[in-house]
Amino acid sequence: MKNTEEILSTFDPISLKQMDGVALQDRFDTKFMFRDNLLPQLLEEMKANYFALEIKEKRFNTYETLYFDTSKFDLYMRHHNGRINRYKFRSRRYVESDLSFFEIKFKNNKGKTVKERIKRPGIVEEINDGMREFIKSISTVDPDTLFPKLWVNYRRMTFVNKFTAERVTIDTQLNFVDTSNNVLYEGLVIAEVKQGGANEKSVFISLMRKFSVHEKSISKYCLGVISLNKGIKKNNFKPTLLYLNKLLKAS
Repeated sequence: MKNTEEILSTFDPISLKQMDGVALQDRFDTKFMFRDNLLPQLLEEMKANYFALEIKEKRFNTYETLYFDTSKFDLYMRHHNGRINRYKFRSRRYVESDLSFFEIKFKNNKGKTVKERIKRPGIVEEINDGMREFIKSISTVDPDTLFPKLWVNYRRMTFVNKFTAERVTIDTQLNFVDTSNNVLYEGLVIAEVKQGGANEKSVFISLMRKFSVHEKSISKYCLGVISLNKGIKKNNFKPTLLYLNKLLKAS
């Protein structure tokens, strides 16, 4: 069987500029976790319906992301406790395109994700005056309570549906790093379907059902917090973590 990169090279390409019409900064997300040995067959069945993002002749793109939280991980705990109307703050570098943004993600009480961002010359490693004003204008969180907590780095394939307003991201080589720990999830894939409306039809979601991959929702930030902070409260994430551990132990 062809490997992932060989199959990826057979997709019709799409550029960043061409993706502008499906930015989907205001969207509904559906997430899945599975092992990377499924990728070749999955990609073969996707390619008739999806373009693959290509940047500087590369279709695997590297993301470097620094997340911010309070000293006591209040934003993580709000997510863990199932609270609605929650925020995430991050500085992200898109390595191949050499673009950096400070981003605020908001999950509202209807399950919709809204993302706002501003371009920066590089990774933001502390909340400065410009960032304070942006955070105050978008969120209800006090920017002076936010500190850099951990890095989330990975390789991403991005796909755009040829026929509907849908994007799919497939992330591999997920790596979490803080000042004292480094955790790599070898073999894990996290895929996310991004759509403008809830319950829209999706070829990718249909393929997930075909391969018996069930929806599993955990944010990469929350997984990073759990992976790097062994004593932190995680009871409400235990079903997903058990699924993840079983997945990673599978041959």
